[in-house]
Amino acid sequence: MHAFDLSPLFRSTVGFDRMAQLLDRARVGDDGTPYPPYNIEKLGADQYRIQMAVAGLNESDLDISVQDQVLTVRGRARPTSEANRLLHRGIAGRAFERRFQLAEHIEVSAAKLEYGLLDIELKREIPEAMKPRTIAIQAGAMDATARAA
Repeated sequence: MHAFDLSPLFRSTVGFDRMAQLLDRARVGDDGTPYPPYNIEKLGADQYRIQMAVAGLNESDLDISVQDQVLTVRGRARPTSEANRLLHRGIAGRAFERRFQLAEHIEVSAAKLEYGLLDIELKREIPEAMKPRTIAIQAGAMDATARAA
């Protein structure tokens, strides 16, 4: 496991006190285990994908929710009658809860389960009022009221 020293970053930033905590929490789940494994992909300038390995689970076993910029993925293990016949259990079928802190304006656009992989599509949706806009410069003299302001 790698340990990162983020103290040089904190000397020149304000308001990122929780960054180290978020990075530590991202490595392991809420129960302290790295289950289920996942990837985070950047698909474009404003598109991302979280891909989780959830072998043995189907759509009804999974719950995805977003509240206060936190994406929560929960999986419920189904009881199986095969437990007595298994000689080796290598596929984890346990319940889990994984949380992801989302940045501002990141929205979940879709979720898909295929071949044991859960894909959660994310997109940055910046409100029109917050997008940069250009101001046209007019030639000519300003009137007296505009100069006074």
